[in-house]
Amino acid sequence: MNRSISNIAKAGALPLLLLCLGSCRNTSRFSTGDGHYEGTVINGSFVRFNVPENTRMCLTLDMDRFQSLPGTITTSDGLFKATALEQIPQIWHDPLSTLSFGEGREKNMIYVATPLATELRDRADVTVVVSLMSSGDVEVRLMRSTQRASPDPQAATALFGVFVLQQHPGNCPI
Repeated sequence: MNRSISNIAKAGALPLLLLCLGSCRNTSRFSTGDGHYEGTVINGSFVRFNVPENTRMCLTLDMDRFQSLPGTITTSDGLFKATALEQIPQIWHDPLSTLSFGEGREKNMIYVATPLATELRDRADVTVVVSLMSSGDVEVRLMRSTQRASPDPQAATALFGVFVLQQHPGNCPI
């Protein structure tokens, strides 16, 4: 009797394994290698705040290292210049690592990036959500809240922008 249960379990396991393999997505195609992703911010004021109109972004990605050193971002407004996307190690052990929103997204990843300091901006970290799209494009959301409780006039100002990026060969032109 144990043998027949074992055979049934094995027989049932194969279709389950094939189903799992079919539903798992290979994200390595999003690695840029010697190329980059590039595109502009969505200009609608309802999804853009404190990001100048027509700002361009370049993104590099290494999906073999998406949990450690995933890539860099550069923006034409000078906020970022080959700035590392920094991982949040604990996020990979939290349900947040399975964040899913909207249609057509294969994987969403959350990082932090520290902007370059300028006279008009401080270096307060920006949350970066990278969405790998089924189309092969990548969406990047930049967001930061206003630090209302801070008496410092240089405190971080709110920021929100959504960039739609397509893959291109070669180095980032920004």
